[in-house]
Amino acid sequence: MTFNNAVVWLDHTKAQVIHFDKDASESDNLKTHSTHPHPKQNHSDSHANENDNTAFYNDIAHVLKDVQQILIVGPAQEKTAFVKYLNDKVPATAGNVKAVETVDHPSAAELLAYAREHFIGSGGMK
Repeated sequence: MTFNNAVVWLDHTKAQVIHFDKDASESDNLKTHSTHPHPKQNHSDSHANENDNTAFYNDIAHVLKDVQQILIVGPAQEKTAFVKYLNDKVPATAGNVKAVETVDHPSAAELLAYAREHFIGSGGMK
């Protein structure tokens, strides 16, 4: 099934991409190719190293290639680095990013509900 809306939740280790409309959804879970360790004591440290995550970002961009509206969320800086990657490497997909927001660690159901509310509140889902 093809969906026009997607939400991407990502951090430095994984991404969850949910494609959806008002009635249905499909989810993809992706993991980073990075071997960059996460420092246990400093969670504010940015792992958003574009060179380290290029393959990861490419995998995410690939599953978004036909989406018309994209919401990107996550708890830290990785989402910002991913948007920079899209702007630099995949501008057609970057043009479909409607918002970038800070969201902690929602369940899949919470993430989907959040994204649906976002798109309905900002003019509707496509």
